[in-house]
Amino acid sequence: MSDVSVLTICAGRRDHLVNVIKGLCEQEVPPSELVIGVMQDELYRDLPRAGFPIRQIAVPPGSEGLPLAHARNEVANAARGDLLVFVDVDCIPSRRLIADYAEQARSHSGLFMGEVRYLPAHATDAGIDEARFKELSVRHSDRRGPPEEGVEPCRDYRCFWSLNFAMRAQDWRQSGGFDERFVGYGGEDTDFGKTLAEKGMPIWWQKGARVYHQYHAHCMPPIHHMRSVIRNAELFAEKWGYRTMEHWLHAFRLLGLIRNTPGGLEIMREPGPEDFELCRQQAHQPYANTRKVIDMLEQRHCEGADELERQREVARAEADMIDIAAE
Repeated sequence: MSDVSVLTICAGRRDHLVNVIKGLCEQEVPPSELVIGVMQDELYRDLPRAGFPIRQIAVPPGSEGLPLAHARNEVANAARGDLLVFVDVDCIPSRRLIADYAEQARSHSGLFMGEVRYLPAHATDAGIDEARFKELSVRHSDRRGPPEEGVEPCRDYRCFWSLNFAMRAQDWRQSGGFDERFVGYGGEDTDFGKTLAEKGMPIWWQKGARVYHQYHAHCMPPIHHMRSVIRNAELFAEKWGYRTMEHWLHAFRLLGLIRNTPGGLEIMREPGPEDFELCRQQAHQPYANTRKVIDMLEQRHCEGADELERQREVARAEADMIDIAAE
């Protein structure tokens, strides 16, 4: 794989984008190009100089939220490389990101998911330093680690996450791309993973191909994106016969924000200050964690129950949110 296109999409977050470019400039195997899907009114100006072309493609946002699926399709379809490496704008590529992906793509087809490590606040204040990032970064507690070496099959399409992945250009074309009906936050990744599974296209966990996620405070569960999560969960159900993002939906229900009815998910109220305080990532946390919030809420709802029974109740409640025919 001699021609590698790196692809990212963004709105705002110029500092994050600059760090992505700096990380790409340090690659052991440099990219052939960087293609940026710009989901804002104006293109970025005065980006750092690089030893490879940087192309920007305007993908104007719509009224319902950022067109994440559409933007990924736009940059992938415009790419000129034989290998497409997708990196979110808040992720700094390790020096071997491209080399690791290219090595596996020579002998395997399908979709490759590299490693993701999370940086604490202010980790990038002193610049890009991978040795320091290795010491400071942590793995997400709810996401499985990489294989001991090489690649291993991922047998659950729901694990696909577009934060950091790669595909041969020919496999991308065969996939058909992301479903652009998914607009705003949530669901488009799981839908893409499901599509690949239906097509019999393998998804791989990969050792290496690491990125370092840059700290930025946000909420998990994503109550600030509640409406798009609900809309996209119902779209997924219309397409596949069941909902996705059930852990977020369950958390919304525990918070009293929604309920599941025979007619679909119903919004009971908008999130308030107390909800944001509970779900907001704290400065000492490298990442926000939906599971921790659910655990706190479930302990309130299941006070007095033993731990095993509480876990069973969580599983039952999340399964109920998948069902589109709940009573």
